[in-house]
Amino acid sequence: MSGVFALVLLGLVFGALLGYAAIRYRIEGNPLVDQINAVLPQTQCGQCGYPGCKPYAQAIANGDAINKCPPGGDAGIKALATLLGKEITPLADEAAVKPKLLAFIREAECIGCTKCIQACPVDAIVGAPKLMHTVIAAECTGCELCLPPCPVDCIDLIPAPTPAWQWPKPAFDPRIPIRLVH
Repeated sequence: MSGVFALVLLGLVFGALLGYAAIRYRIEGNPLVDQINAVLPQTQCGQCGYPGCKPYAQAIANGDAINKCPPGGDAGIKALATLLGKEITPLADEAAVKPKLLAFIREAECIGCTKCIQACPVDAIVGAPKLMHTVIAAECTGCELCLPPCPVDCIDLIPAPTPAWQWPKPAFDPRIPIRLVH
């Protein structure tokens, strides 16, 4: 019984020390970076040239262009321009010329290795081990990150169909504060 008591006491002491250290040595983030990151689509696809949305938000805060995010599109550029008080610029040349693409898995050739599922930053690929996989078209950003890990090359990129009409996205209003969840 004394051994259990000693373990509980050690757990309480170390828990208190960790709690104190978390408060004492807390590193505050840049609120501007957090606001920019909240506007970005959080696809973590790397199409902007950065490994994710947070590094791109840091680069924007340091003066990089706001027009490098294809998944964010024109609405994202407009929201960033409004937030930062910058001029709205069209999507960067390399992203603007490239049509929106979607991943398409030739299911008859899929071996169910799940490597594409692990590589997809937006969880647009569904399937189970040793069973065929498929892509959720509404979630796919066309980032091409699923292509290299596929051992049988059964994934193609096809042009995304253009909808005849879709609901407009709500506009970003910089006067409304963004609540950041930690």
